[in-house]
Amino acid sequence: MTRRLELDQDTVERDLVRLVLTVVELLRQLMERQALRRVDQGDLTEDEEERIGLTLMLLARRMDELCARYGIDPEDLNLDLGPLGTLL
Repeated sequence: MTRRLELDQDTVERDLVRLVLTVVELLRQLMERQALRRVDQGDLTEDEEERIGLTLMLLARRMDELCARYGIDPEDLNLDLGPLGTLL
């Protein structure tokens, strides 16, 4: 017996965007933690701190815009990994 999976193009696109945004959000959070660690260690100049802060703020704003554009709640990007807990 052959089974067919019926896919709705809009659902597939939204789910793909959600997956991509989840990966981007994970990377953004990792970059933010790394930047904070470097600031705490005094590894950055004031200009570098300013640039990193602005970049992270712009990225967070862009993520919010993309979530709104595709109707995705930012909380939906936090995947449940079962016994491991949540991703973000």
